[in-house]
Amino acid sequence: MASVHELNVFYESRVVGTISVYADGPSFSYAPEWLTTRGAFPVSLLMPLTPRPVPPRRFLPWAANLLPESSQLRAIGLQLGAAPEDVIGILAELGRDTAGALSIGQPGTRSTHDWKPIGSEAELEKILDELPSKPFLVGEDGVSMSLAGVQTKIGVAIDAEGRICIPINGAPSTWIMKPDAERLYGGVQNEALCLALAKRLGLNAPEITTGTAGRRTYLLVKRYDRVEQQGRWRRLHQEDFCQALGKPPSAKYESNQTGIPGPTLAEMFATTRNAMQAPDIINLLDYVIFNVLACNTDAHAKNYSMMISGRGFKLAPIYDVMCALAWDHVTRNMAQKIAGKNRGEHLKRRHWQRFAADVGLNAPRLLARVEALARGALAETRNAAADVAVMPAGAHPLMTQVTEAIEGRARALLHGLADGTGAEPEAAAVKPKSAPASRAKKKAAPKKKTTTAKPRRASKVKTARA
Repeated sequence: MASVHELNVFYESRVVGTISVYADGPSFSYAPEWLTTRGAFPVSLLMPLTPRPVPPRRFLPWAANLLPESSQLRAIGLQLGAAPEDVIGILAELGRDTAGALSIGQPGTRSTHDWKPIGSEAELEKILDELPSKPFLVGEDGVSMSLAGVQTKIGVAIDAEGRICIPINGAPSTWIMKPDAERLYGGVQNEALCLALAKRLGLNAPEITTGTAGRRTYLLVKRYDRVEQQGRWRRLHQEDFCQALGKPPSAKYESNQTGIPGPTLAEMFATTRNAMQAPDIINLLDYVIFNVLACNTDAHAKNYSMMISGRGFKLAPIYDVMCALAWDHVTRNMAQKIAGKNRGEHLKRRHWQRFAADVGLNAPRLLARVEALARGALAETRNAAADVAVMPAGAHPLMTQVTEAIEGRARALLHGLADGTGAEPEAAAVKPKSAPASRAKKKAAPKKKTTTAKPRRASKVKTARA
């Protein structure tokens, strides 16, 4: 793998700036012509448009957040012969299609001519089987893409004939494909149901569908950072809240053992208030409440993002929502605390009131929003499940448990709003048995007897650690 000393960063064919690698780490400088370009946008909230170089302590965490994490990053390092810590070296190989608008090392394109159709269902199944050991098809001719996170995924495009394609030579992906995983049994339908429910409740959620490839199933999420204009696909810039707050991906959880405090909801609301408009603050509140409703304990700072343009900053759609109570041995602790509480089922009126004070919001209006979304969830969760059942991958036995968990959480929140005092309630949701997920931290509490049937296990497939 070639040593990288200087690396250009592009927006389509335009040079935005240059990464320079020195002994103390990589820095970034905007190109003079970008600074005078009409409609130019900053790379990050923390990197305003200025001729001054961005130092390594600020640039490196931002760049690291463009890469996958955990076993995915290690597998990429093995394929490239690079250390996982070599952020810039890996981005030089994978950075032509990243989250947001930028292409690293070589220009990106807007053309669909470099979309390579996947020839058959069997070929797609093979790609999905190999993704754990070959993330993003690293090493294949012309393929250069990177998506953040722990979950196995790949960027794809869908052409005018409805064929799923692999973008090559800098062409943009337009959908994110997330295959099933043995350790997240039923995860495709779980996430689809949560995002379908978010849309039914009026939240800004991306378009989704599901699909099958042989024995594999997958979720397709339409990229909100891509837009079609007259047959060409333009990239829109974005960054997640870890990037906006200068935190490395290892510190994405509020409580962590890295020595770097993770982002808090109070910090995220302050950032939103300072950089965005009032509707974005309300939307962020809706996302936080919805993640509690959906029992999504993995709602960390990298799972919230902002759009960036020459006009300013705007909250991105909600994404990466899964109901953790659908699996045993997944932590019940939320990634970010609300009024010092890390268990969604423990939240009462007084906690929401304290949270309102923490984030600078009107308490009665916040309480009314919690109630409205909880009642909405009771009215719409089964409709969202019906939406997912008619998608190409069909229903899944786990959907019953997901539905009951969300409805149970909604009832628990409504009960908590009506009861401002007293002991903490027990979790008001079914906790079915299934494959454990990777963020297991604490043994689940003993389950109450339930008449819900235990779902049958799916056939085992080769998958990565989710």
